[in-house]
Amino acid sequence: MSKEIIGSKAHLRCLLLLLIVRQRRLEGASSTKIFLFNRTYIDVPTPVDHGYTPPHIIGYGKSAGAPVSRQCTSDETYQSDLPLRAAGVYYPFSSKTDWEIARWAKLHCNLSASAVTDLLAIDGVVDSLGLSFKNSVELNKIVDSQLPSQRPRFQQTSFELEGEMFDIYHRDVLACVKALFSDPEFAPYLKYAPEQHYEDDSGETRLYHDMHTGEWWWDTQKQIDKNGRGGTVIPIILSSDKTQLTLFRNNLQIRRRPSYRAYVLLAYLPTSRLLHITNKAARRRCLLNVYHSCMSKILSPLIQPGLEGMEVTNGNGDVYRGHPIYAAFIGDYPEQVQTTCTYTGDCVGCPATHGTLQDFDPDEANHAWRPLNRLLDALDAIDDDPQGYRDLAKELGVKPVVDPFWKDVPFAHVYRSITPDVLHQLYQGVVKHLIAWLTTACGAAEIDARCRRFPPNHNIHLFMKGITSLSRVSGKEHAYMCQILLGLVLDVRLEDGASNVSLQRAVRAILDFGYLAQYTVHSTTTLALLEAALASFHDNKHIFVTLGIRDNFNVPKLHFASHYVRSIKLYGTTDNFNTEYTERLHIDLAKDAYHATNHKDEFTQMGRWLERKEKMYRHEQFIEYRLRSASTIPGTIANAVPLASESWIAPGLDQRRILRMSKVPTCKSVALDTIKSPNGYGAVHFLPALYRFVALCNDPGISRQLLNRAVENTFISCRYIPVWHLVKYQRIDPLTQKAVTSDTVHAHPPMRDSKGRTVPARFDTVLVNEGSGEESGVQGRRIGRVRVVFSLPDLVVQSMFRSPATVPAHLAYVEWYTSFRSRVDPVTGLYVVSKSMLPDNTVLASVVPLSYIYRSVHLFPKFGPIAPTSWTSTNVLDKRPTFFLNPYTDRHLFTELNRPINTA
Repeated sequence: MSKEIIGSKAHLRCLLLLLIVRQRRLEGASSTKIFLFNRTYIDVPTPVDHGYTPPHIIGYGKSAGAPVSRQCTSDETYQSDLPLRAAGVYYPFSSKTDWEIARWAKLHCNLSASAVTDLLAIDGVVDSLGLSFKNSVELNKIVDSQLPSQRPRFQQTSFELEGEMFDIYHRDVLACVKALFSDPEFAPYLKYAPEQHYEDDSGETRLYHDMHTGEWWWDTQKQIDKNGRGGTVIPIILSSDKTQLTLFRNNLQIRRRPSYRAYVLLAYLPTSRLLHITNKAARRRCLLNVYHSCMSKILSPLIQPGLEGMEVTNGNGDVYRGHPIYAAFIGDYPEQVQTTCTYTGDCVGCPATHGTLQDFDPDEANHAWRPLNRLLDALDAIDDDPQGYRDLAKELGVKPVVDPFWKDVPFAHVYRSITPDVLHQLYQGVVKHLIAWLTTACGAAEIDARCRRFPPNHNIHLFMKGITSLSRVSGKEHAYMCQILLGLVLDVRLEDGASNVSLQRAVRAILDFGYLAQYTVHSTTTLALLEAALASFHDNKHIFVTLGIRDNFNVPKLHFASHYVRSIKLYGTTDNFNTEYTERLHIDLAKDAYHATNHKDEFTQMGRWLERKEKMYRHEQFIEYRLRSASTIPGTIANAVPLASESWIAPGLDQRRILRMSKVPTCKSVALDTIKSPNGYGAVHFLPALYRFVALCNDPGISRQLLNRAVENTFISCRYIPVWHLVKYQRIDPLTQKAVTSDTVHAHPPMRDSKGRTVPARFDTVLVNEGSGEESGVQGRRIGRVRVVFSLPDLVVQSMFRSPATVPAHLAYVEWYTSFRSRVDPVTGLYVVSKSMLPDNTVLASVVPLSYIYRSVHLFPKFGPIAPTSWTSTNVLDKRPTFFLNPYTDRHLFTELNRPINTA
């Protein structure tokens, strides 16, 4: 077997097959109930208008994506495959408990098979639960023999090269395509034909999001329609990754972890270093030939149906004439080089060689792909003119592989198929280089000192030990660093008194490019912003040469950024191809599978382990189908957000956030003196601000003179009020309908935790609606710092408020910063805000309904040339009066701040 053991570390390469199986659910707005603490007489609706209008859609028409016949649904077919069709809902398991235990053992527990057997061996467990199996062996036998297999089994293929035998464990690629296409879970989301989306019916602004809105699908549909029969394009996306099986790392939760069901593990590819071949050049050629031989064996079945079509059935039983066509490849740079047969250091998409990668041309039309047709013509004539092929390969800068796997695959363009990769190209590539350059430019001590002095925020990861000494930094950690990277170089002092203007602009440009590249919907306008950000970096990159940090910028991953716009137009947005998702699957499907074996004949065991999991997932789907069919009550989703309208919302831009407050306050009774005390909550103007709020609620049209008089004549009839230390915002996933905490706001004085440790005071900064704020953007909003979140007791409400005044359930005391229109930093374009000071050197403050707080925000301190040593993360908001608004807290805020703002 050609799996190679290096010390105790086994390596293998996984090949994933992805199918376009989803259409984002485009939903409208909802009405959000704001419940009162101990009262229920107010309802604050969330505005329905999100500022998005339905796109103008031009369908491809003709017979593209049209079904040709109808068969049984996938669930009906699955039911007919069961040995006993009239058995119970959970068959072959005897009861719900029997099924739940089996599902837990095979899908959700991290115990080994022997540990599960030991658990079941405890006296009375099997009998008490009424289980149909007594150990893991019996459970596996039930799964293997009685559950239908909807996905193909693994097969072993062997071949010999340079005196060594290689084994491929792979599946039938066509059977994998049919299995994915027929999965009932995907039936509502499959797209069968290309579309062109425009902002409106003028057709001036094109929109790109899912793959069917890109140009590739439309152009490919034209190609298969040339035979006059029409058909359905089935884009095939391949992902390859080399996995080190015994290398462990922290189990970091990935928020958008993909389901096993949306991907199919197509093959375990052999990885061998061929050490018996002593000539390094010959060894590299052989390894490349092994890779392409394996890929050709796996993908050759795509050739005929790609041209002529094949019958495929979706989960609803509709039959289509599908053309499975290789569309895109997802992988890190070494895998891209291997797939395209290019040389390391060169661009994998265009003819740029290593020495010309730094040459930036802002004109997209000049970024030609490598000339694939010339290469294919030479390959066709290789038997008659082998030297001609080698000469052409040398001229084109590719390796003369005799039989690349993509040679005969119809409609495939391997150089165009390499897609943007935010994880490896931007975070693990460009950003990694940028951090190293900034460390040299600013000094490690200053960079780390600034890291320790940023204020806390829910979305910000504070590197209290700095970032310059970190090793083996993950992509997620690089993403965290991007949130604060610009703040590290604001006003920083450079060597020899060099100007830091270009440095700040270069950093801002790279960050803008990275965040814009991750938009889940793009328009021609936002793509222009993406191009402008990259151009800005190239206009300012000379600062690194001036400082002696770089003498060239021939970095392949930086160069590939120039292809992002063109790739997005072809295939849709980058989230369709992010290796952040597939990398997690490689870990699950390779490492987890490997550790479930006894490390003897492991590939056979790994394949069986995966097949059993897939069977259990499919049976879980079928049980849910049978339970739905047996129920006379339409299925509902618990805690689902009711839809008030069906207005279109751009994919991924539904930014509704629901305010969630605990029913019980953190402190049920806090003295007003504590709230006003600088050693407590520090709300020094609490009572005047509250009285002003009461007067405005009782008489919204009151004049300034009468308002001041009302404040002087108002008194509160209590000495204690309930206070909350945490405000939570949740977002409802439109597909799963599950609530996810997207933001929190903290407001508490110094206290002790459950272990008696001191917790410093924390009063977060927020974005507040001043009363004229729109559903998105910063217009009509202002930054404030929350000091107290509280509620008024019923008796106080009855005595202070006149009917019909509406009293919010929760209120917040907010200290104000200057408005956004005050000034913008001319170098970075960041909003600059300062504390709104009163003549007595205190901060202007107000009491506002908690529902007016839109979200938390993070502020960069204006450090000056050197970060003051007296500043800390806990006191910097008190020490410094002037700050920059951090636009990189999360993608939501970045999107909001990049909307046009009317400053007239």
